[in-house]
Amino acid sequence: MSPVPRPIVAIVGRPNVGKSTLFNRLVGWRKAIVDPTSGLTRDRLYGVCEWLGHEFTVVDTAGLELDGGPPEREFSQADIEAQTRIAIEEASAIVFLLDVRQGLTPIDRDIAQLLRRSGRPVTVAANKADVPGQDHFRHEILELGFKEVLLVSAEHGIGVDDLLDRLLEALPETPVESPDEEGVARLAIMGRPNVGKSSLLNQLLGDERALVSDVPGTTRDPVDTVLSFDGLPVVLVDTAGIRRRAAARDRLERFSLLRGIKAMERADAVLLVMEAPTGILTQDQHVASYALEAGKGLVFVINKVDLVEGPERTAAAWRTRIDQAFKFVPHAPVVLVSAKTGAGVGKLLPAALEVVGLRRTRIPTNELNRVLREVMTERPPPSYKGKRMSLSFATQAESDAPTIVLFVNDVNLLHFSYRRYLENRLRERFGFQGNPLRLVLRPEKKEARRTTRPKK
Repeated sequence: MSPVPRPIVAIVGRPNVGKSTLFNRLVGWRKAIVDPTSGLTRDRLYGVCEWLGHEFTVVDTAGLELDGGPPEREFSQADIEAQTRIAIEEASAIVFLLDVRQGLTPIDRDIAQLLRRSGRPVTVAANKADVPGQDHFRHEILELGFKEVLLVSAEHGIGVDDLLDRLLEALPETPVESPDEEGVARLAIMGRPNVGKSSLLNQLLGDERALVSDVPGTTRDPVDTVLSFDGLPVVLVDTAGIRRRAAARDRLERFSLLRGIKAMERADAVLLVMEAPTGILTQDQHVASYALEAGKGLVFVINKVDLVEGPERTAAAWRTRIDQAFKFVPHAPVVLVSAKTGAGVGKLLPAALEVVGLRRTRIPTNELNRVLREVMTERPPPSYKGKRMSLSFATQAESDAPTIVLFVNDVNLLHFSYRRYLENRLRERFGFQGNPLRLVLRPEKKEARRTTRPKK
């Protein structure tokens, strides 16, 4: 099954209007996949919002300013305009956030002018409407030329449900999967600037189809390239570098995160490229968490091993470092390469294609239920207030990412440690290497429950 990309919603507005608060409110309504014990920092720019059975990607453009300093520092008008233009170019819909307490500013009016001309669906929300009597601001905003203004409080959740309803109306329908896309493996090459993504792509293709430069950020736009590997069609997506706050001064580089996210949404798996001399940085962990939350496969690629000596050139040493830094994805393979010399590059596509193939594995329902009952009998779920979770039935969902649906007596009885136990045991039996394995709990059906009771 080819991945169907989620629509992207970008939250746009001048600093200090509450973009990050609204982002956290929207994304916080979806249960986090990452284990809370992993220690991974959860302050991020990207997340998935689920509302009325629909999912879409939310991007906090406040974090797209990556040139150092706090996320809500006093940006120049040119900075904010560049940020807005990137959101217009890449997002499916836009939330234009304002501050009712401060009223309209010249920057608000400039952003509004850009958005009106864009042709993109724009939902206008006036934030920090915590007390009654602020309807007068609604009329002031309508002077900007928009048909509707929603009064919301991101901090307290007031009006956010109406905002989500409007977004669902504005977003395009989920695209229908094309039959000729079946069997195609889509790989997104991601990583910080200057780790060698374009050089790696050139080695994989055997020609100079991508611009290669020592200047970070040379490759600005996602570039799809098709090749055949052992008769299998593979699409490589070379994305611009992603980072949170670095020293780059070029605005296009600073705002390239949105483009990278869009490319990742179209992929089956992510090749996360890091460089051996620099090692693992926090931003690498964030990119891995993005891939995990989006349900994508993951392969760790350690580039430039020709520039290090001793243990730093061994797979065992990097396996240990990866396991320590990425505890939330202990299942992903690691490939050591030198994009400059070509060493190890021949192992990359086989590893990636194995990850993509495993994510498409279908487990027979009878076998899945048998294995789950065995592992739950071997180690029963812990009890909570005298109650213990019991399994009625399990099935694998028709989903892009491997997803197991468990019908249980009480969905609130599954402790995260037992969830991890079930995930590990399922991986032992069925693999899914390099892929997130989602366990979704549903209340058991009464009919199914009755069939499990012994006859009198």
